[in-house]
Amino acid sequence: MPIRDLTRAEEEIMRVLWQIGKGFVKDVLAELPDPKPAYNTVSTIIRILEKKELVGYTAYGKTHEYFPLISEEQYRRFQTEQLMTNYFDGSLKKLVSFFVSEKNVSLSEADEIIRLLNQKKES
Repeated sequence: MPIRDLTRAEEEIMRVLWQIGKGFVKDVLAELPDPKPAYNTVSTIIRILEKKELVGYTAYGKTHEYFPLISEEQYRRFQTEQLMTNYFDGSLKKLVSFFVSEKNVSLSEADEIIRLLNQKKES
């Protein structure tokens, strides 16, 4: 199943799972900032992520230990592709131009970007 957009709550749960690697609902809940959602809310969101095939689990009787089925890098790549497609006509040049003009990229950051591009080109 392809990766799909996540709601803010789903993404927050995924970030916790990426951080801790695996855990029970109570472990995920412990990592969430205050005010913490209800236990049942976290459990429901995790089950939704499981249906979306983004989270798997190991069953210990009636208890489940959850873990991410996709990496944070895979999701970041998906989100970047969505951003480029939806807002920049799939153009990396338009994306970079936007960040340069809107985020006031410093000369040292621009030099680092050029260094990374040259490094990629050489490999």
